[in-house]
Amino acid sequence: MSPAPHAEPPVLDLAAVGIGPFNLSLTALADEVDDLAYAAYDRRPAYDWHPGLMFDWAKLQVGFLADLVSLVRPTSRWSFLNYLAEHDRMYPFYIAERFHVPRREYADYCAWAAARLPGAHFGTDVTAVHWDADRALWRLTLTPTAGTDGAAATDTYARNIALGVGTEPHLPTALAVPAARTPDRVFHSGEHLHRVDSLREQGVRDITVVGSGQSGAEVFLDLLRRQRDAGWSLTWLTRSWGFAPLDYSKLVLEYTTPAYMRYFNGLAPGVRDRLVASQWQLYKGIDTETIDLIHAELYDHMLDGDRPPVTLLPGTALLGARSADDGTVRLTTSHAETGTERELATGAVIASTGYTARRPDCLEPVDKLIAWDDQGRYDIDAGHRVRTVPEVTGGLFVQNAELHTHGAAAPDLGIGAYRGATVLNTVTGRQVFRTPERTAFQTFG
Repeated sequence: MSPAPHAEPPVLDLAAVGIGPFNLSLTALADEVDDLAYAAYDRRPAYDWHPGLMFDWAKLQVGFLADLVSLVRPTSRWSFLNYLAEHDRMYPFYIAERFHVPRREYADYCAWAAARLPGAHFGTDVTAVHWDADRALWRLTLTPTAGTDGAAATDTYARNIALGVGTEPHLPTALAVPAARTPDRVFHSGEHLHRVDSLREQGVRDITVVGSGQSGAEVFLDLLRRQRDAGWSLTWLTRSWGFAPLDYSKLVLEYTTPAYMRYFNGLAPGVRDRLVASQWQLYKGIDTETIDLIHAELYDHMLDGDRPPVTLLPGTALLGARSADDGTVRLTTSHAETGTERELATGAVIASTGYTARRPDCLEPVDKLIAWDDQGRYDIDAGHRVRTVPEVTGGLFVQNAELHTHGAAAPDLGIGAYRGATVLNTVTGRQVFRTPERTAFQTFG
């Protein structure tokens, strides 16, 4: 008796590549669409969100309503409030009156959803994407990465793709060579909690933090709190004019709403780039509570009188770096206002220099089918769809890769559910989710 023919998997209406917070939001919303063939893939064995910066005391910078679903579908079983109810924490949360929840609680909430959503497939890497012109479908090559030694890659087909591969740590060119020579002494802040204990074990006596965003502030605060036991001196430098706060004023926050996002997308590319550069305090500053905690710690440092020195250097740019024979890293810096250059010797450098969008390797086979702007970035329409050559009829959507086309809302968790609902409405060809119409009091444009 001959074996039964191998059945091909059904064609997906939407395949999501990467499962970070935004594609997880998409997956949670897709779970409520009964007639949608959907799957999301991630190479990691399970959901994990910035573990190298998961401080016990850190809080989410947006309110808990910026969860996976609530700003579009508050009645969803994947809401943060339902997570609290299932963990019997509703009354403690109610009494605590926490609008900004601990970051580790939000991460646990996302992991809770990711482990239960049937559309989320971990341990599966999308290694290549092709456009099948004959079938007018995307072909995704899926390669198992966990618990399946020797398992062969398989192909699946999808009418649409949503890229949610996130961003990657950015290390300044000046630090690349020292990091390559001494990776245990020069590393990105995203690795902080994985590396900080080893700095003490190596007997590092002084540490320099480069960069003044939220992660830089949290790393500096953590090092400051460890200082008495570790005995290291600290330097914190930033090229910005100061260690400035995020702008959380209410009317400014409207610049992270769908209303402003639509307006921003309609502007000329050069205007958009200028606005992104000028609006950095919407997404690159430090929350005021962290600044207050740092100042309080510095005041205690002053009162103690016997702790190693701490130096804060605003307006100071990093020009270069080299590894010295004595094991230190020599940083060449320049002051923005005086032009003075100096060399700083330090035992370790933690680069809190942000994250950059990356072009997934899996897109290489279709690189020439995608419309790129003059800086090599996706050309993205108002509905978060990447423009492609006309013969590609399948949708290619992106999540958190459109700062240059949609403004400061792109990386904001508060836009996740709205963007996911917009994509799903487009993919299904109908209004599966009612998206809010009034999101700002201001009229932009």
